[in-house]
Amino acid sequence: MAMLEVRDLRVTIAREQGPVTAVDGVSFQVERGQVLGLVGESGCGKSLTALALLQLTPPVAQVTGSIRLDGRELVGLSDAALRPLRGAEIAMIFQEPMTALNPVMTVGAQVAEAVAAHRSVSRPQAWDRAVELLVEVGIAEPARRARDYPHQLSGGMRQRVMIAMAIACKPKVLVADEPTTALDVTIQAGILDLLRRLRTQHGMALLLITHDLGVVAEQADEVAIMYGGRIVEHAPTTALFAHPRHPYTIALLRSMPTLGATTARLTAIPGNVPGLGHLLSGCGFRDRCPQQTDECSRQAPPLRSLASGHAVACVHA
Repeated sequence: MAMLEVRDLRVTIAREQGPVTAVDGVSFQVERGQVLGLVGESGCGKSLTALALLQLTPPVAQVTGSIRLDGRELVGLSDAALRPLRGAEIAMIFQEPMTALNPVMTVGAQVAEAVAAHRSVSRPQAWDRAVELLVEVGIAEPARRARDYPHQLSGGMRQRVMIAMAIACKPKVLVADEPTTALDVTIQAGILDLLRRLRTQHGMALLLITHDLGVVAEQADEVAIMYGGRIVEHAPTTALFAHPRHPYTIALLRSMPTLGATTARLTAIPGNVPGLGHLLSGCGFRDRCPQQTDECSRQAPPLRSLASGHAVACVHA
């Protein structure tokens, strides 16, 4: 049984102009100790998918489909039933730690709060555990830094504090939403090494959400490419980089800078990701795709298997 199994996940946003489906029929699963990379441009629905997994979507959003955490269905559970699971069974590293952390609480108090929420410990024990977690995520002088406020830490240290809070209760599934955004290359490498080590030690399943294909190539066992709220390609990492099948995946790979290349400009994908009010019928990528035909506008192509473990949603794949 997969540690996290998502089937036909849909997130519908209520608007004055009428409801719009921002996440449309997403399905995937992550095994224990496995890393699934969820990749796409900003606005593709990656972060909304992550929030839906923890049932943290805003009130205007309706979540349907199935989200099973170690066999337990999460969709439809009340807040009271979800509260013991968030942080203890499934946890999330949010995209921007400066806004995710409470600016008027010390970082040690925030990590200790995560411990106390799910463990029967005294306040001193929770504080001691918080300091231990700061040690585990590689923060120097953890006892002193635990008494600092978020604005007193660097971006990399704040990200490590977020990771300490997420792993405080050794969750079965960790959702990392752009964990290395806005960090320099050295700090980024340290964060990725830390996630790899923690996954190995604790056996967590990791959903790694990113737009950085280099990070995916290094970290993920499988990759799901997302566009317009749908998964358009899903494959083992090696197979996807060796033989990309969907035009969007091919375009993403071509847009990456190549070491030693002498071209003056990078290859860009024409156009923009459609907004919620401008989602296309049929294939959502067709207005940016060089292979589009009339068939692409008739209906959204289903995700179909082309090879072992390699599925693509494209009529021309």
